Amino acid sequence: MLTEMAPAATDLGEVFRAAGHELALVGGPVRDAFLGRASNDLDFATSAMPDETQRLLAAWGDAHWDIGKEFGTIGARKGDVVVEVTTYRTDRYDPESRKPLVEFGSSLDGDLSRRDFTVNAMAVRLPELTFVDPYDGLTDLARKVLRTPIAPERSFDDDPLRMMRAARFAAQLSFHVEHGTLAALVAMAARIEIVSAERVQAELSKLVTAPNPRAGLEVLVDTGLADHVLPELPALQLEIDEHHRHKDVYEHSLIVLDQAIAQETGPDGPVPAPDLVLRLAALLHDVGKPATRRFEPGGGVSFHHHEVVGAKMVSKRLRALKYEKQVVKDVARLVELHLRFHGYGDGEWTDSAVRRYVTDAGPLLERLHRLTRADCTTRNRRKAKRLSDAYTHLEKRIHALRQQEEIDAIRPDLDGNQIMEILGIGPGREVGQAYKHLLGLRMERGPLGEDTATEELRKWWADRDA
Repeated sequence: MLTEMAPAATDLGEVFRAAGHELALVGGPVRDAFLGRASNDLDFATSAMPDETQRLLAAWGDAHWDIGKEFGTIGARKGDVVVEVTTYRTDRYDPESRKPLVEFGSSLDGDLSRRDFTVNAMAVRLPELTFVDPYDGLTDLARKVLRTPIAPERSFDDDPLRMMRAARFAAQLSFHVEHGTLAALVAMAARIEIVSAERVQAELSKLVTAPNPRAGLEVLVDTGLADHVLPELPALQLEIDEHHRHKDVYEHSLIVLDQAIAQETGPDGPVPAPDLVLRLAALLHDVGKPATRRFEPGGGVSFHHHEVVGAKMVSKRLRALKYEKQVVKDVARLVELHLRFHGYGDGEWTDSAVRRYVTDAGPLLERLHRLTRADCTTRNRRKAKRLSDAYTHLEKRIHALRQQEEIDAIRPDLDGNQIMEILGIGPGREVGQAYKHLLGLRMERGPLGEDTATEELRKWWADRDA
């Protein structure tokens, strides 16, 4: 494995060694190499100070940047390979601050101790390709375990965002959190509030777009982290009746998310995976239910207008998490529309109602199709098939109407005024007949151009008189 590292890594190691500095490949690229996954984005740690790192990378790469210099990080690109080189460091938070305090360190082992988990605390010294694993990350990698290199309480106190990363890596790698680390997550969940909304949002987005977001979301909810970053999610853990005959809304939402993911498309399809907007909408589509729950006479339960209430709640939460305006708008709109289909019944909608459904969805229609289908989680096969067939019928009507409207939008090459002028006639039935003839030619032969259309019109008129 080590001998297959990117040649650029060993090349860069020679550059730093010649200048009298240590360099090591660290973190994700090392972990992913053991997992059989290649990466063109390589992270390094070095004994060199940022100014010296910048000087060396400027000479080595095709381009370099210093946007992370405050934190000791200099980036560079050489060919298709992108690298980031960071001075050995330790991070910690001031109890009253939302930003980490950066202190440069003096050794690779010390730098690795500040990593979030042991599976990310492995390194390869360069250029000699010596594997370094002071915290037994390779064993944890084989066991699929997330464990902090140092005491989890200290690690999470130094950087509370590591708690979010535990959930994110559970989603990305399908790893489970080690017992002691999990206990610290529960005990320290409130500490996440010191972290900026932007950093929390970035981790949440990576979690939601990971291969197995359910695993990460369960970590968030089970540890209490979600109470501080996405409280609408654990609030869904309510039973519909006292006999526990129904799944709670939380479990339903996770199933809807799984089913929505299964309907994402390839890169050339209408909803390429992973689609953040669709996944957030699937996860949060029912957040309005707790606020609208009513127990009806006879033992029933209703959630009237929960889609409207939910859309407002989603918009408020996503704005608080500093999501882009368009993401907030799109997710909230999908939540607002997710029940619209249930008025379709057995196809009673008029063509006008179908058009309104398409118009209201706008560019979100393909996502709405998938969200609506995913929202069916009933175990009653007959009911599930009936709903699926009804939605297939609606999709066919939408397709047919679109085709018809495309046809209806086609116009002949000459309008009514031109027809009257060319033929020297006034308004009347003949103008309509001529228009219909030219439209038929347009449909059959495509655009004719004004000259050819005039010639065909005169020919039709002459043949008509004959």
